[in-house]
Amino acid sequence: MRLNTQRAVRARDSAPRAERRGGKRRPATRLLPGFRIGHASDFRGLTGCTVILTEGGAVCGVDVRGSAAGTRDLAACLPGHIVERVHAVFLTGGSAFGLDAAAGVMRYLESRRVGFPAGKVRVPIVPAAVIFDLNLGSARARPTADMAYQACRSASSEVAEGCVGAGTGATVGKLFGIRSAMKGGAGFCSCTMTAASASASSQKQREDAEVASGTVVVQAFVVVNAFGDVVDPATGIIVAGTRASPASTRLVGTAEEMLRGKTRRSFGATNTTLAVVMTNAALTKLQATKVAQMAQDGLARALRPVHTPFDGDLVFALSMGTDRADLSALGTAAAEAVAQAILRAVRSSASLGGLPSLTDGAGFGRRSTWQPLMSFCDSRKTAGTPVRNEILAAPSRLPPSLKRRG
Repeated sequence: MRLNTQRAVRARDSAPRAERRGGKRRPATRLLPGFRIGHASDFRGLTGCTVILTEGGAVCGVDVRGSAAGTRDLAACLPGHIVERVHAVFLTGGSAFGLDAAAGVMRYLESRRVGFPAGKVRVPIVPAAVIFDLNLGSARARPTADMAYQACRSASSEVAEGCVGAGTGATVGKLFGIRSAMKGGAGFCSCTMTAASASASSQKQREDAEVASGTVVVQAFVVVNAFGDVVDPATGIIVAGTRASPASTRLVGTAEEMLRGKTRRSFGATNTTLAVVMTNAALTKLQATKVAQMAQDGLARALRPVHTPFDGDLVFALSMGTDRADLSALGTAAAEAVAQAILRAVRSSASLGGLPSLTDGAGFGRRSTWQPLMSFCDSRKTAGTPVRNEILAAPSRLPPSLKRRG
């Protein structure tokens, strides 16, 4: 498996001055054939929308893990539904208000006679999901159907990252409220799976290990608007998240603070990380659903905590192609692509709405104390002894909220 970390081009033409920093335009990363992506951004209200077009029809699976998801027409993605393919996936800001903007995608596809044949008409199938960005910028700014239509018209195979489209108003690290958060955004990663080894000692082994007749590619586009922190899975370093105060550059570690008893009990700042996995491997709807489920592991690796009651975390998996791939390997690649795309989202975003980003160069980043806690559990584990008992054997080394009482 090889990761393509080529930086995608930013959306400069409509971006504010802060987003244009960074000098030369980088080479673009392109989507797989059959996929196109378009964005519309409102840099005054700090919201926007993104559409991934699959006009030829894509098999779609979905997996929802967060408890605060806002969605539209997900039933078409479920096994057993009469519709086998979708024609676009729509991601939008504006919370549930933003779902109305999907009408613009419907209008665009209808004008191109794209959709599910239903007698005299073709009905475009457009599942959609939202992020909550109403606490940054204007709470009355929502993506409109016209914005979604323009996103479709501007769609191309080139991918933009950072503060663009649905990622325009995205933020991360909101344990202490929006003013102590950091800027999130949109990110992308492409992963190429290598073919099965030709050195298998028997025909059966070759058949069991067979991956594809061609090159199988897995790509992930994400919109990162998480309640928790973004963590580099390779190092355990928190790269973006909750700051100690609105004026601070010190990252406190959301999971660590929660284990010490600092939690949010209100619905004041809801959050969601949305991911769309795309592949040229041929999948059934049931298989695509499994890939979406496995891709959620990428969220768990790069976000801490994840899938909370305040998150609406959701993954779509789209298949357009004829290549064959091992389902487990495909899901593994999807999880890795999602994790890396999440990192790229915060590393590509600019400061907006008074919130800092990694591109400010302010020295954000610290090692999480959550990882040493997990390492302690592993080091104290002995054969046949429950980990829980080993943790309670040394309560002085744990956060107060985890110490044994009585």
